[in-house]
Order: sequence, then C-alpha cells, then structure tokens
Amino acid sequence: MKYGIIGAGAMGYRYGVMLQENAGVQVDFIDTWQPNVEKVREQGGVSVARDHENRHIVPINIYYPEEYTGHPDVWIIFKKQMQLADELQRDAKAGIFHGDQYVFSAMNGMGHFKKIAKYFSPDKMICGTAMIATRMDAPANVDFMGATGTEVMHMAPYNSETPDETMQVIFEDFKKAVLGPVWAKDWQGMCMSKVVFNAVCNTLCTMFQIQMGQFIAYDGVRDMARQLFDEAFDACERAGIYLIESREEEVESVIEVSKAYKYHYPSMYQDFSKGRPTEVDYINGYIAKLGREHDYVCRTHEFVVHEVHLAETMRQFKK
Repeated sequence: MKYGIIGAGAMGYRYGVMLQENAGVQVDFIDTWQPNVEKVREQGGVSVARDHENRHIVPINIYYPEEYTGHPDVWIIFKKQMQLADELQRDAKAGIFHGDQYVFSAMNGMGHFKKIAKYFSPDKMICGTAMIATRMDAPANVDFMGATGTEVMHMAPYNSETPDETMQVIFEDFKKAVLGPVWAKDWQGMCMSKVVFNAVCNTLCTMFQIQMGQFIAYDGVRDMARQLFDEAFDACERAGIYLIESREEEVESVIEVSKAYKYHYPSMYQDFSKGRPTEVDYINGYIAKLGREHDYVCRTHEFVVHEVHLAETMRQFKK
C-alpha cells in the first residue's frame, strides 16, 4: 500500500513518518504552506524529536498539489477544520484524487467527513480519532509527545459496520507503524467521544494557556469536566448518538491522558498562541449546535465558545 498525506502539519507528519519508518511503506506528503514545503526541501526532510530529545532529520517526499503526479492507494487527511474545504477543492482541481482511492482522517472536531465525502466514495472512507499528542514548533519541525508505544487511535468505516479487505490492510499498516489502532463499530459515537474529550481538555487549557499537567493540578477539574460532559452526553443522546465511553470513563480519561501528556499544550492552544483562529466552533460549538438541533441548550458549551472567541479578539489589544 502507498500512502499520501494531505496536510504536512503536526499530525500529518506523525502519521506519515511513523508509517514510513515503522511500517516500511511509501509515503508522499502534500502541503500548501510554502514555508513548510521549502524548509523540508532546504534541510532534506522534516526535523523530528520525541519529547524534546533525539532530534534528527527524516527524509521525506513533499509536493505542492499542482506538481504531484503520484497515485497513492490511501489518502490520510489532517487539516484544520476551517481550512479543509479550500484544501480539498485545490487538491481536486490539481487532479490528485482518483475513484479507486481510500481516504482516512482523524482530524479534531466534527464536520469534515461531509466535506470529504464530496470527493471520495463513502464506501472507501475510514473515520478516525487519535489520542496522540504532537507539536509543530516551526515549519518542518515537529515533536512527537509521549513514550514510544503509548499511541492510541480508533477507526471505523464511514458507510458500513464492517471494514472491507482494504480497510483491514490499512489497519495492519497502522498497527505496524505503532499507531495503536482499534476498530470501533460506530463512527459517530467514536468521533463524538473524542470531540467531547477535546471540549474539556483542549478548550480549557487554551482559555488559561496551560499545559495538560497543570490543568489537572486543580482540585475542581473533575467537577468542571462532568458539567461539560453531562451537557455533551445529553445532546448526543437526544440526537441518537451513543459514545463509546461512559460519562465517568470520559472524566477519568481526562485525568489519565493529562498525566501521560503533562507537558503538552493541546493543539487548540498551539493555534491560539500563534495568533491563528481556533477550532472551538467545531468542538464545543458543534456540541452546542447539536443540542439546539434537538431542543436542548448546552449553556456551558455556548458560554465557553464565546469565551474563546473573546480571548481571540482580545489578542489585538496586546502589545
């Protein structure tokens, strides 16, 4: 199997490099951020560290969409939610999508699968979530957070309860890559489990500009998490979506994951700290929208969305 990565960012590099180095498969990277592409070409690859140690250059093949002539069996997509529609349109115009290709994505938030389904057969789509922390500190410069072998991800077919033969091969490649894949039966429940987790850890760490380990140092974290989780679970249940974890399991996952990645700043904070828009509308905002669509008001999530947007607006007044 040959893989193509759309979006050579923190997670795109993580998946591509681990597939290339651990599973021994061919990987091509497609990116549209010029400083990133040119830095890879200048230094002969992407600079990779794990937990700030053993930094080294990993040679990779990287292309702009318009210059790419390859034909991967599988596309892996990692873009920010607000960038995805334009990215897919540009890629399609460049002619890099083909009817026989499968596609996998484990992006944060919700809303991306409908956009991806405009370009790929729903029968060839694999939905994913990744409990894998990665930092991108500069163009072509990433840091894989967490000890080797701690990676965990879930995947599920978009249009079926049972993965087909090609999906099983992709699963085995992810396993060889040491990405820790686990099959789930229902992609919506699987993905919403990650969304509601991010709605606590990512959003609250961003609001207070703290690491995950600092976040759980507060005695009231469990109560804050339960309040947000209860609203999210209530909204999902009214929508007929049942998460793969219970409310209590979600609370405990906040504690355990934050301990494992105690020095990690979540991706939302990484965007916020660099002056970029955050994905809060696709995380807490998605939960709030889902609730409203089913006659349930997620007041805490709605308030949190306003707080994050307020913080984004206030950046213009900082010297």
